[in-house]
Amino acid sequence: MARSRKSTLNLLVKTARVLERQRAAQMRKETLAARAAERAQKEYLRVQVQELKQAEKDRAAQEKLRARLYAEAQIAQVELQNELLQGQIKQLEMLLKQTLSIDDFLDLDKLKQTPTIPIFVPLKFDDTPTKPSIEKYLPPEPTGIKGLIPGSKQKFKQQVETAIEHYQKDLEAYNRKAKAQEQLATEHKAKYDDRVAELRQQTESQNAEIEDFKREFAAGMPEAIVKYFTLVLEASSYPEDFPQEAKIAYVPESKQLVIEYDLPPFEIVPEIGIYKYVKTKDEITTSSRPAAQRKNLYSSVVAQVTIRTLHELFEADRTGQLETIVFNGYVDSIDRGTGRPVRTCLVTVRTTRETFLELDLSKVDPIACLKVLSASLSKSPAELAPVRPVLEFNMVDPRFIEETDVLSSLDQRPNLMELTPSEFESLITNLFEKMGLETRLTQASRDGGVDCVAYDPRPIFGGKVIIQAKRYKHTVGVSAVRDLFGTLQNEGASKGILVTTSGYGKAAFEFANNKPIELLDGSNLLYLLSEHAGIEAKIEPPESWKDPEPDSNPISE
Repeated sequence: MARSRKSTLNLLVKTARVLERQRAAQMRKETLAARAAERAQKEYLRVQVQELKQAEKDRAAQEKLRARLYAEAQIAQVELQNELLQGQIKQLEMLLKQTLSIDDFLDLDKLKQTPTIPIFVPLKFDDTPTKPSIEKYLPPEPTGIKGLIPGSKQKFKQQVETAIEHYQKDLEAYNRKAKAQEQLATEHKAKYDDRVAELRQQTESQNAEIEDFKREFAAGMPEAIVKYFTLVLEASSYPEDFPQEAKIAYVPESKQLVIEYDLPPFEIVPEIGIYKYVKTKDEITTSSRPAAQRKNLYSSVVAQVTIRTLHELFEADRTGQLETIVFNGYVDSIDRGTGRPVRTCLVTVRTTRETFLELDLSKVDPIACLKVLSASLSKSPAELAPVRPVLEFNMVDPRFIEETDVLSSLDQRPNLMELTPSEFESLITNLFEKMGLETRLTQASRDGGVDCVAYDPRPIFGGKVIIQAKRYKHTVGVSAVRDLFGTLQNEGASKGILVTTSGYGKAAFEFANNKPIELLDGSNLLYLLSEHAGIEAKIEPPESWKDPEPDSNPISE
């Protein structure tokens, strides 16, 4: 019994020990699992932190890359703006040299056209009929046993008659449709021929106009001269902001072209000197171009446009229509004091072909070149300091250079060439008195002109003025200008004025250059009479008119 209890106790102890060992094992297992979970959690957190740090690094790198690319883009934009700016400046500096490699002559024959004749495409019909063939309508003739059947021949005859009727109807329908299509095709061809004839006629008419233009230009007709040289100036390539407008007049007696040319305003020279990108402020800033630099460049632009225009006109004239060119350059602006539009002459020059063609334009300084040509250039073009035109454009009166028989017969204006010498003298005296001079006639000269001594009462600018007026049909020679200059020196006068009803040659203009002499031609005289004396006159030398012999003796008071 005791042994049995002991065995039971031992069993219980062993069971308890086993259970204890199992619990301990379970606890160890749970502890290991908890530790493993903790390690896994720590590893997970570590990986997450690393990924966050890497993402932050990547974001920072991307932000840095974006910032670098943005800065590079801004710098590139600034470089482009500066490059365009420098291109503008270079373009302004090269206005004259740009045209020297271009032939400004306009070959009028190249304006002629050859008609572009379209290819004739015959009219096509989707339902073009096929002419019927009688053979396809006729029935086969009965042969063999069929031919022996009673009535077969009669039946065949009827079938033939019926077939012929069908054939005739289809043939008539075919003829009607074929005729209608043929009519449409004929009309289509006729329209094509008419269009070709119209194109040929238009082209022939245009080419005939060009031939007329060539003949009129070769004959020195003022309208053709003006039109040709207008085309020359229009063909000249300038920057987009340049106005490139001009008025042109031509005086055939002296082969003088007078131009009133629109110059670009001062704003054509960029105010901005350079663009800069300030990275710390993330903004593009500008620096102003020095005022002196802008003014100098604008003066150069005015000079370059003047010389360039003279060059283009003389180069385009291969038939000797131009001996002298008068160029007046104007700029339109707003008067800051009045707010009203003003038109200011900034440059004026008169030069002859011979003088101008002696220049080597590839090496000249534009402003210095104008001085050589005795031009008057504004002392400050940027500030619109005006100069007095050597010849006002509106003094070239179109009534003097354009006359027709019909207008002449209806014209009631006095003809200066039909006045008596005393009437002409009174007219000239009256004119200059109206212009503010105190005039006194001298004894008549043998060359039929009017000589007088006048006094300009203005202080500083006034003084003694010698005036000579000559009614000439032909060009006044340089000897008359020399005589006037000699008289001017003999009389101790401050200025000499030579007026003629005709014009002057290039030698006369060259001699008068840089001397206190003013040459007024017929168109100038008509303008002055209208403006200052209220006299509307005309100049029409009679066919029998002969210019008087020059007077070799100087005038006396």
